[in-house]
Amino acid sequence: MPAMDVDPASLEIVDHPHPVLRTPASPVNEVNDAVRAVADRMLELMVEAEGIGLAAPQVGLSWRMFVTRDPENEDGGMVWINPVLEPVDPTRETDEEGCLSLPGILVNVTRPVGIRIRGLNEHGEEVEAETDEHMARVWQHENDHLDGVLIIDRMSSMDRLRNRRAIRDLERG
Repeated sequence: MPAMDVDPASLEIVDHPHPVLRTPASPVNEVNDAVRAVADRMLELMVEAEGIGLAAPQVGLSWRMFVTRDPENEDGGMVWINPVLEPVDPTRETDEEGCLSLPGILVNVTRPVGIRIRGLNEHGEEVEAETDEHMARVWQHENDHLDGVLIIDRMSSMDRLRNRRAIRDLERG
């Protein structure tokens, strides 16, 4: 796992084309206070940005970890460390997705409907969940970040044309 000497308070959401967004993330070897502090900061940033998920690469850390809103608790969040996703319903649906690291860009993405997720929570305990609700899409989107994949990699030629200027503006800084 990458060095743990991170100041969580200094973390901010990074935008494309930051190189960490294209780097496959490394597994988190130990769930400790530093990891929990980063997860807490990620949850804060996600809520501030009015997002529903945020992956560690989006705050500049190449860690296999993401956070999401908790569908059971409007004020809560969930932490997924070293997640593994498995489709449980092969039906595929297309829906519009945005990304906190690609502000102003919306892309139609086709994904499996039903997903099972396994991983560790912020206490290092094994957790598992399964859904065919919107959260299945969120898990897949955030998990893509852990593999260095962005929604712009999944866009159709029409989406590419529609978002060309916004992408170019981001890439120019």
